[in-house]
Amino acid sequence: MTVRLRADVSTTDTGDGVVLLDERAGRYWQLNPTGGLVLRLLLDGAAPRRVAQTLVDRHSVSIQQAAADVDDLLRRLHTAGLVTDHVRGRQ
Repeated sequence: MTVRLRADVSTTDTGDGVVLLDERAGRYWQLNPTGGLVLRLLLDGAAPRRVAQTLVDRHSVSIQQAAADVDDLLRRLHTAGLVTDHVRGRQ
């Protein structure tokens, strides 16, 4: 499974992280640098557990906390309707 932005969601990198624009709803979402890193890794196909390990490697955080943070961001992105899950090999 990979995470993908909906077709009508665009991103822009900023000095403070990443901004997402939901063109359908006309709403902006801002992610801090760590949230932006998590999103980029997920969009590049990294599994949530691998993303959590990257956070552990870069920051002073436990794997449990990192995994919970990644799961929370994914949940929020889904709830906001910004991302979809895509199962490899299926369209």
